[in-house]
Amino acid sequence: MTRLLIHVEDETEEGFVNEVLRGHLYNFGYTVVGASLLGPARQRARRGGIVSWEIARQRIVNHLKEDIGSVSSTMVDYYGMPNDWPGRANPFTAAMSVSDRAEEIEDALLQDVSNEMGADFNPNRFIPYVMMHEFEAMLFSDCEAFGIAIGHSDLSAGFQAVRDGFDSPEDIDDSPITAPSKRIESLMPTYQKPTMGVRAAQEIGLDAIRRECPHFREWLGRLEGLPNQ
Repeated sequence: MTRLLIHVEDETEEGFVNEVLRGHLYNFGYTVVGASLLGPARQRARRGGIVSWEIARQRIVNHLKEDIGSVSSTMVDYYGMPNDWPGRANPFTAAMSVSDRAEEIEDALLQDVSNEMGADFNPNRFIPYVMMHEFEAMLFSDCEAFGIAIGHSDLSAGFQAVRDGFDSPEDIDDSPITAPSKRIESLMPTYQKPTMGVRAAQEIGLDAIRRECPHFREWLGRLEGLPNQ
């Protein structure tokens, strides 16, 4: 049976792994599914963002070497990555689609970890996942369920208006003003990311998220198929 550790950015993604993905992936042959923080909760001296790639890579490689029967993954936000993460500062990715850009970064992460692990490393043991925008983008997969989950059904129409402006929730743009979380806070100033975000993801469900978010769907499908390879 396969053990999976997902290296995540902060408490919201940690809760999503533990409360939503864990039970689902158990059904596909994983004995343990856990999350390891790469973000400021793990490194309190740092203000926001995630750790440097040197530190993150060491944690990933240590896990893969210490537990040789395990698989590692990541769940991190492209815009929160320091520029030293492989592929992050590549200017040629700017013209790519969201999914293509994310895949470019993921390929670079896999190559770097594989180089560190050596020639005998099985690349199926590291399945990186990069969210181009924030975790909150996925919550626009079902705006009615989102409103219900946070106790504000009256906001569902506002959430839907945001969603209707993009081909996919994964395309909802990210900036200090228009990031998915900022769009939510503009409608609900009291939005609390870790608790409400995970609660909303539970209410929305993985079926809706994977239906609406193609890059997430691809990553989850790869994880689901690994124990049978």
